[in-house]
Amino acid sequence: MRNDTKAILEAVQKGEMTVEEALLVLKKAPFDDIGYAKVDTHRTVRQGAAEVIFGAGKTVGQMLGIVEQMKKNGQQTILITRLSEESAEQISAVYEMDYHKDAGIGLIGSMPAPNGIGKIVVATGGTSDIPVAEEAALTAEVYGNEVTRLYDVGVAGLHRLLAHLDDIMSASVVIAVAGMEGALASVIGGLVDCPVIAVPTSVGYGASFGGLSALLSMLNSCASGVSVVNIDNGFGAGYLASRINHMEVK
Repeated sequence: MRNDTKAILEAVQKGEMTVEEALLVLKKAPFDDIGYAKVDTHRTVRQGAAEVIFGAGKTVGQMLGIVEQMKKNGQQTILITRLSEESAEQISAVYEMDYHKDAGIGLIGSMPAPNGIGKIVVATGGTSDIPVAEEAALTAEVYGNEVTRLYDVGVAGLHRLLAHLDDIMSASVVIAVAGMEGALASVIGGLVDCPVIAVPTSVGYGASFGGLSALLSMLNSCASGVSVVNIDNGFGAGYLASRINHMEVK
């Protein structure tokens, strides 16, 4: 994956940055200790993707402090997940933020232009799965990916999915988000030649056990090429899809 270290080295090679300037950038502390958090300022250098703030369980003051450190270290786009509407209102009073209520996502800074090798398709079994799907889709977009959304295309009406075969068959990665019995991932996995990331959701009646039924169904998929993230983990799916969509042939 193209990351900051590679960009710095290329800048030195092109004469756009001196060796001393590059050394100064690279030798900065790998994290900023602000007491209640250690902000990972080298996350982009190591992994090619900046750190994200997990909003659940954090106070507004803690999140504001982390955002401040991220901005001081040059992070242009800051993603906050699992962010409540109340906390979003308070943060928006300090920083301009785009808040997506259904997904519980807060975005500070501009959305980057897509630079992945292809597109990511996010598909849901039903409308009730959209909040988790939006967390995945917005995460992928924040990390520089073109995203196509196909919502409410589950197995209860398979013709709805088959009407979008061109979209799913031309994708670099497909994220399949479904609750109930979680069959959507297996269906898509049997149709495409790209990786499929399955996201079980906690949508369903009592015997779905809060998403456990969908999780087990997806883990037992007979379609090759299907991997599974945790229940309702839209962020993890969007992040992994982005990593796949930015892989370079060595």
